[in-house]
Amino acid sequence: MSWFGITPLKKFPAPVLKPMAPFFVAGLVIAYGVNAAQTSMSQTAEWKNDPRNVYAKSSSH
Repeated sequence: MSWFGITPLKKFPAPVLKPMAPFFVAGLVIAYGVNAAQTSMSQTAEWKNDPRNVYAKSSSH
C-alpha cells in the first residue's frame, strides 16, 4: 500500500512485545499498588469525613 509514493507501515521481523513484557507487568504491579495505597489512605480517620473523599458518607441525600 503506497501513500504519496512511500510505504508507511513496513513489516519488520523485530520482536516488540516479548522484550517489553517485563515492563508491562511492572507497570501493572505499580498501578495496582498505587490503587491499593490510595484506597487505604482515603479510608483513614483523617479523610473519612472529607467531602472530596469518594468513600465519605453523604449526609445530603
